[in-house]
Amino acid sequence: MRIIFMGTPAFAVPTLEALVGAGHDVVAAYSQPPRAGGRRGKALMPSPVHQRAEALGIEVRTPVTLRDPAAQADFTALGADVAVVAAYGLILPKPVLAAPRLGCLNVHGSLLPRWRGAAPIQRAILAGDAETGVGIMQMEAGLDTGPVLLEKRTRTANKTAGALTEELAAMGARLMVQVLADPDAYPPRAQPEEGITYAAKIDKAETRLDFSASAEAVERQVRAFNPPGAWFEHEGERVRVLAAAIAETGVGRAGQVIDDRLAIACASGAIQPLSVQRAGRGVMSVADLLRGFPIPAGTQL
Repeated sequence: MRIIFMGTPAFAVPTLEALVGAGHDVVAAYSQPPRAGGRRGKALMPSPVHQRAEALGIEVRTPVTLRDPAAQADFTALGADVAVVAAYGLILPKPVLAAPRLGCLNVHGSLLPRWRGAAPIQRAILAGDAETGVGIMQMEAGLDTGPVLLEKRTRTANKTAGALTEELAAMGARLMVQVLADPDAYPPRAQPEEGITYAAKIDKAETRLDFSASAEAVERQVRAFNPPGAWFEHEGERVRVLAAAIAETGVGRAGQVIDDRLAIACASGAIQPLSVQRAGRGVMSVADLLRGFPIPAGTQL
C-alpha cells in the first residue's frame, strides 16, 4: 500500500519499521518539529520517528499545524491509500482524516474506551489496572472515539511504563501490519458507551512521590513514571526512585524514613526503594546511595 506515516516518539518507531519491512510504500513521514534538547538543551533535536525515517530514506515533514489549507493540500497530494498514525501529537482536521482512500488508522496504547487521550500507559499503571493493551482504531474527529479494528491485551503487573511502552509498541506494530494485509478481514467495531476514561497528559508535579497515599499507590507511581523516574527531595536535592517494593514491616509518619535501608512510611504500609539516582549521577543501589548521601532513620521527606 501507499502509506503516509505520522508519529513522533520512540513508541511509534516499531510501527514505521514494520510497515517498511512488510513491503509497503511509505511515501512520507510526518512528525512534530525538532525540539530543543542535547546536553545543554540548546540544540534542536529531531524526534525518534524523524531520525528513523531519514535513515530509511523516507521524506520527513514537520508542519507546526495541519489546520493550514496549504498543509492539507500537500498531504492530499501524496495520494495515499491510508495514513498510519502512532502518537503523532497533532490534531488531524477532517480534510486530513478524509484524504487517504482508507482513512487514517491509529495505534493506541490502551483497551478503548478506557484511557482515551495522551498518557494511557502511565494512567493504566497509576490506576492499578490489572491489564491493558493496544488497539488499531479508525480515526475520526473525536478524541480516540473511533471504532476499533483489532486489539491485543497484556498484564500490567510489575511492569514500568518504559517496559510496557516497548511491549505495546511492538504489539501495535504487528497488529497494524496484520490489519493492512487484509483490511476487509477486520470490520470496525464501535467502542462501548460504558467504561470511558481519559488519560490526561502527565504533569511534572505528579512525578513527586506522594507518601500520603498507600504504599501500593506509591509503588505504582514509581513504575508509572519510570522513565524518567518519580522522586523525593532531601536537603534540597532530588533523588529519583526507579524501582521499589512494598516493605514487609515498618510504621511511621507518612514520608518518614523508618530504617537504615531507606524504607519510607506511607499513609498505610511502607515503600522500599531499590534502585535510585541522584542528579548528575548514574543509577545505583540504595546501599550505594546511602554511603555517599546519608538519609538516616527518622528523616522526614
